[in-house]
Amino acid sequence: MHDELTENDIKKMEAEIEHRKLVVRKQALEDVKEARAQGDLSENFEYKAAKKFKNENESRIRYLEKMIKTAVIISDESKDDEVGMNNTVDVYFEDDDETETYKIVTTVRGNSLKNLISKESPLGAAIFGKKVGDRCEVKVNDSYSYFVQIRKIDNTTDDDSDALRKF
Repeated sequence: MHDELTENDIKKMEAEIEHRKLVVRKQALEDVKEARAQGDLSENFEYKAAKKFKNENESRIRYLEKMIKTAVIISDESKDDEVGMNNTVDVYFEDDDETETYKIVTTVRGNSLKNLISKESPLGAAIFGKKVGDRCEVKVNDSYSYFVQIRKIDNTTDDDSDALRKF
């Protein structure tokens, strides 16, 4: 499966890769060298920690590079009256008689704790492309679904404040 990413997601990933290659990689190598110089490696916690950090950094670089290579670029433009990428949406949950505000983001920025939901999530998929007043069925799985209504759409944009997930 290919992740859908916006041009801005790609730019953010490229910036992180560059930082990790030029800054973090250099620091990680220094840390390993320094820890190695302390002698006995079998009980050297600093050495093990430094190696672990170095490996995590390399693994993150590979992961981001693969994401960029396999990504499907999508537009973050949408009609003013429809739920689209990076829009902030007030959603009324009929069962709970509550309204929540969510921002639609790409999967790499999804964070349900901050009410950032991806357009691939059940709720995101149900409301994407819909208009104010629409009643949408959110299919959680084959045996459970619920209804929401779209109360308000703000055409917010990607202002770079939504961080990439750590994975």
